[in-house]
Amino acid sequence: MGEFKVHRVRFFDYMPSAIRAMAFNGRTERLAVARADGALEVFNFADNYFQEKLIPGREGGSVEALCWVGQRLFSAGLNSEITEYDLENLRPKYTVEAYGGPIWTISSNSQGTLLAVGCEDGTVKIFEILEGRIQFQRNLDKQKGRIISLSWHPSGSRLAAGMMDMIRIFNTETGHATHRLLVERGIGASKSREVVVWSVAFLSDHTIVSGDSAGKVQMWDGHTGTLVQSHLVTKWDVLALSVAPDGSSLIAGTSEGTVVQFQFISSTINQQDKEWVRTRTFKNHSHDVRALAHTDTAVVSGGVDTQLVVRPLLDKVEKNSPESALRKIAFPHRSLVCCAKKAGLLLFQFPDHLELWRLGESEGHGKPGDSLPIKRKPEKLIHLKKKGDDHICCSALSPCGEWLAYSTVSSVRLYRLGIHNISITKVSKLPKLLTSAHQLCFSSDSSKLFASSSQSSVVVVGLSQSECKYLHTLKPKSGSSQPVHLLFASEDGKWLATANTDREIHVYSLHKMKLHCSVPVYSSCPTAIAIHPATSNLLTVHADQQLFEFSLVQKEYTDWSRRLQKQGLHPQWLQRDTPITHVTFNPKNPAHIILHDMFMFCILDKTLPLPDVKTRLLNQMTLRSLPEAERIRQSHSFKICKSFQHLMCVSLLEDHSLVVVERPLLDIVSQLPAPVRQKKFAT
Repeated sequence: MGEFKVHRVRFFDYMPSAIRAMAFNGRTERLAVARADGALEVFNFADNYFQEKLIPGREGGSVEALCWVGQRLFSAGLNSEITEYDLENLRPKYTVEAYGGPIWTISSNSQGTLLAVGCEDGTVKIFEILEGRIQFQRNLDKQKGRIISLSWHPSGSRLAAGMMDMIRIFNTETGHATHRLLVERGIGASKSREVVVWSVAFLSDHTIVSGDSAGKVQMWDGHTGTLVQSHLVTKWDVLALSVAPDGSSLIAGTSEGTVVQFQFISSTINQQDKEWVRTRTFKNHSHDVRALAHTDTAVVSGGVDTQLVVRPLLDKVEKNSPESALRKIAFPHRSLVCCAKKAGLLLFQFPDHLELWRLGESEGHGKPGDSLPIKRKPEKLIHLKKKGDDHICCSALSPCGEWLAYSTVSSVRLYRLGIHNISITKVSKLPKLLTSAHQLCFSSDSSKLFASSSQSSVVVVGLSQSECKYLHTLKPKSGSSQPVHLLFASEDGKWLATANTDREIHVYSLHKMKLHCSVPVYSSCPTAIAIHPATSNLLTVHADQQLFEFSLVQKEYTDWSRRLQKQGLHPQWLQRDTPITHVTFNPKNPAHIILHDMFMFCILDKTLPLPDVKTRLLNQMTLRSLPEAERIRQSHSFKICKSFQHLMCVSLLEDHSLVVVERPLLDIVSQLPAPVRQKKFAT
């Protein structure tokens, strides 16, 4: 595997934001997730749950609810605004003021023609969905309390609204309230304490399901307004509800971190009449479950503990298959760490600031596994706060450590750094075309800055001591409008590779400043790309864990790549549930490829045979404990190291030492607020 001196970095205090809302689009199999800081994430459930897109939040931006209408995404928040998002340019498209105070909920009818929002002032406002915009249509009858939750009947003629102490049913054609459903406070509750109906669901058979702050999930008859069933599921709040697409199952999320499933089945074997029966309880969260989505095959939940949990329903998927595995998505599927290989610097990206650190130095040498004494401690050099309200969407540090750039949705900022005397100078005059970027990257000699722009194009900017000037715009021939999410400039300065969420990979010649070739489109989105410094082979890793090597000189897949695809990757490799987010190469050994996901890093040795199906993919610590004969028998190209966990970056410096940036999940959990209920032993 090779020996490396490892800089084990644990001073990146990355803290993900709590999940506030989510919405699942069954047609496109996309899940939209809103965070407490206003950021939006889009996951592709059809592509191994890959985090396809990320729209950064802004100061004071709040998202309380999300709603898909076809392929359009809307949000509403306590700032009284409805926002539609531009999913191609990864920014808000426009905002509309509702003029009803803070908005607590948003919902669209199944026809996709109307949008309803529930406001603080007691109004339900109906907006018409038009091409490229929405337009206010009418107010429904004003109520005395705030509207907390909304749900349309599939026919679009009725609308249920959850409030304080009650549920209202509206006729959407006349705008009048037809029923008032009073929600009980619960046994032993104070009369002065109001019950908040946090969530409602209007089913096709006119059953209304409600979840409230008294811990009850209740089923109501929407025709008569009478209570049919009541289930006490927690002593605390039921914060979210979600119904399966076929209406036969529903889930409720609670403040205790549990998710309770109900199914519409017969409670006894011979009984013909069906009713809602509590069937399962899932405990995958330590804190409040604020948002839920019920897909055909899984329960998706998120909340204050920041993790997105996908819990497959074992009666809907094949048991002991990759689809039946529980998934927890804790980190973003792209790097927030940038390493200046020549200068030994690290850049950490936070939503509202950047941190520049100098790595420490150690003395002497030791045996594998030894901790070396520190000669110089790691040092924080610069803390750079963003300008304006928009959060940072991407950042980059030049390999020499003399340039730093970051972008928000509204501007790009470039700085010149003085590392020895620790100075930072803003470059005031930037090219006009450099307005915002989805990704930023410097060339290996730090003479160029590449910024991915709209329509999958890349703006090339020349950097020198005296000026910063526009050189060229690189555009693909495909005409794709999807954003570029990966950029890689080759070490020799010849090539620039880009990947977009249309799964296209384009390679540009930087000498000719034009498209050199496009890699054949594969069915899964690329998660990491890199160009080998010696062979000019492009290595691509995809969301389904497949690997490809493409020769830029021959413009075809290499023999090793064809051999790999013919034999097939090991099942244990394909069943990993976090994507490879970074690829690098070892200059000392050109046959070595270094890759990492969240739980391991792997050195892929192309000179060794590929593992067959019967061979186990053991990590290096386990291999060391085996007898020598067994070790030789287990020798194959995948050298896996699990000594480091919860990895955010693994990179190789110019002095051939390895930088490993870890963020232990226990450190994140320790910074969360206290949960509402600590389960004690034997209680």
